Amino acid sequence: MEVLRLHYPLPSDFTGNECVLAMGYFDGVHLGHGRVIQKAIDKAHELGIQSAVMTFDPHPREILGQSGYTRYLTPLDEKLTQFEKMGVDLAYIVHFDISFSSIYPEDFIDEFLLRLQPRHVVVGFDYTFGHKGIGTATTLQQLSDGRYGVEVVSPINRFGEKVSSTLIREYLYNGQIHEANHFLGRAYRFKGTVVHGEKRGRTIGFPTANIGLTQPYIIPKNGVYGVKVFWNKEEYEGVINIGIKPTFENQRKEKSLEVHLLHFSGDLYGEELEVEFLFYIRDEQKFAVVDELVQQINEDVETAKVKFTQFLA
Repeated sequence: MEVLRLHYPLPSDFTGNECVLAMGYFDGVHLGHGRVIQKAIDKAHELGIQSAVMTFDPHPREILGQSGYTRYLTPLDEKLTQFEKMGVDLAYIVHFDISFSSIYPEDFIDEFLLRLQPRHVVVGFDYTFGHKGIGTATTLQQLSDGRYGVEVVSPINRFGEKVSSTLIREYLYNGQIHEANHFLGRAYRFKGTVVHGEKRGRTIGFPTANIGLTQPYIIPKNGVYGVKVFWNKEEYEGVINIGIKPTFENQRKEKSLEVHLLHFSGDLYGEELEVEFLFYIRDEQKFAVVDELVQQINEDVETAKVKFTQFLA
């Protein structure tokens, strides 16, 4: 997949390649996003031209001062990985700033969109663009003037709810991993580098890898989860604890991400791990003595082993 970074205004000599273009921010690349992107890929194959995706960096809501958008379901690198897995030929990453947010819909189309040479554009039903988001999917159709086709994709509903990035965030913040994964169409995951921690895990018989996130991923609710961990082309079952370690810490505010691999021994410091969330086990707890914590961790590991068997059956 080719990746091109664009700024507004485009250089005078810029000319895009004829394509079918899917447009949106696509945080999460969830089932609804997947439908939009797949429609573009299918249309591109039909027309014998490139499939392309236009996304933005950073999130428009972050630039416009809306809270809650400093962490992402799919930071840019992860989002591009998902695009490539789907078979997208070309990804346009548009730098989003105040200047770009001020463009009126007509100018966005004439000065930016048409320069990319889309023969066909695919958007979700709730797509907005231009100054204060006044442009909609309907606007995109009205202003096309026959210069490009437009397809507006209807929403996907699961559990009686519309699939959306906002709802997936809420599920993760509530520890509802099953629901989040169902809406994503895959397991939620993040990447991080193993960093030095306090090394308490090894003293109580459960060595852990302390993960420092490499991108601003959303961190699920504090608690214990069953996970798959991918490292060095191998995959391992594991249990991750997210939280402030209340049994040992009184004033800690920053969350720690500590994963124990069930069938692994070795040194992972400095290595990058990918952690895939499969199921929720319990809330984080404070124990009166360390022996109670050890007993609970043993129970967590046994619970995880049973759930892994059920999950993978």
